[in-house]
Amino acid sequence: MSATQPINTALCSFGMSGLLFHAPFIATNPLFNLYAVLERTKNAASEKYPGIKTYRDLDEMLADGAIELVIVNTPNITHFDFTKRALQSGKHVIVEKPFCVTTQECKELIDLAASKKLKLSVYQNRRYDSDFRTVKKILERNILGDLSEMEIHYDRFVKELSYKTHKETGDTGTGGLYDLGSHLIDQALQLFGMPEEVFADIRIIRPGSKVDDYFDLILYYPTVRVKLKSSYLVREPLVGYMIHGSAGSFIKPKTNIQELALMQGFLPTSQNWGTEPQSESGLLHTQINGIEVKEFVVSEKGNYADYYNDMYKAIRNNSELPVEAEDGMKVIKIIEAAFKSNNTRKVISINN
Repeated sequence: MSATQPINTALCSFGMSGLLFHAPFIATNPLFNLYAVLERTKNAASEKYPGIKTYRDLDEMLADGAIELVIVNTPNITHFDFTKRALQSGKHVIVEKPFCVTTQECKELIDLAASKKLKLSVYQNRRYDSDFRTVKKILERNILGDLSEMEIHYDRFVKELSYKTHKETGDTGTGGLYDLGSHLIDQALQLFGMPEEVFADIRIIRPGSKVDDYFDLILYYPTVRVKLKSSYLVREPLVGYMIHGSAGSFIKPKTNIQELALMQGFLPTSQNWGTEPQSESGLLHTQINGIEVKEFVVSEKGNYADYYNDMYKAIRNNSELPVEAEDGMKVIKIIEAAFKSNNTRKVISINN
């Protein structure tokens, strides 16, 4: 097969995830071909992307030999089953976060992909946000001294229950910790690795809710404490990232410019894609070479397309995956420990 041949890609659904976070980055990338979609009753994908194949049945879609890559972007509880069936059909797979509901399910899929020599990656797109890239660069510069603590927030103000009923069932795999927590945990693990211990306070705070919509996690590292916090009842959001060290601090607002642009109909090929306005710059207050520095830092550019470019290289050139499936499993391991901590009101040890 030619190294430059586009990868025929199929979506397992065309809700918000397919419409905003996947299809635009596939359709505008010459390395990929938005080939097929699974829609049970609607034809939303074909109306937006004429020429795409629409399947009503997953097995029928997986039987299509032209498909190389399948994106499992269905409800969390289906991730294990859909990914397993796609791998058994000989397809490479991108599975939306959270990877699965349990680490046992994650491990089974990782082993299956390895046995079939197929690529399996978890779509942790928030690694490619401008805010996180900026924070990561600040830490790489090592200008805050010895770090003591970091706090990451992902807050919303949404009192109403989701119209997506599968998100409000209260079944395992639903709720804010699996949904938003997957992003925050992955970012913490990218910066600091696996913690030694976890403590969690997980609550239901919206009227009529059956799923957790508030969490406060503490990840214990030898010299650093990382707090991950989210609530659905925060009308006035706090900053997204707060980092403190022996030399200084970095404070960065949480931004969501790529998602907002996609919701407004802009494409990833638009001018200044992923570029934050100056008003969202982070504040750096530290000491460098004995001189006190207090300044706003221009944000790094974000782009979810980078994930897909790296995925192409992984499939065609056997390069490193943009997000390893093992990374997705580590996130689930932290989530499982967090629920155990919440239920027992104890700090839970993480066995690396």
